[in-house]
Amino acid sequence: MAEKEGGIVKKGHEEGLRLATSLLQEFELHLGLLPLADVIEVGYVKNTGYMWIEHEFKKISKLVSYDTEITRYVEKKRIKKLKGVKAKEFMLWPPVSEITADDPPTGKINFKTIRNNRWLIV
Repeated sequence: MAEKEGGIVKKGHEEGLRLATSLLQEFELHLGLLPLADVIEVGYVKNTGYMWIEHEFKKISKLVSYDTEITRYVEKKRIKKLKGVKAKEFMLWPPVSEITADDPPTGKINFKTIRNNRWLIV
C-alpha cells in the first residue's frame, strides 16, 4: 500500500500497543477511541500523518464496528479520512469518517458520519 511507504511499523501486541498509545497521546486524542486489544501491527508515516492498526477482533459493543484493519490520518485533536470504523445509527451502519476532540477540552468528542455528526462525552 503506497500510504504505508516510509512508515514506522511495530508488530505484535506489546510493541504495537506502545506505538498506538504514544501516537494518540502525542495528538491529544482519547486512548479509548480506537481498538487496542489483540494488536497485530501498528504503523505511522510521520510525513503524511497516515496511521493504521491491524487487530484480531471485528466488533466492540453494539454501537461501533471495527474492521480488521483501520486506517486514518492523524493531527492534533483530529483523526480524518478514517476507514474501517462504523457507528450504528437507527438501523444503518454508516462509516465514521472523522473524529475530533474539542480544543480547549470540554469532554466531548465529535464523530462525523455521512448521515450526521454525533457527540460522545468522555
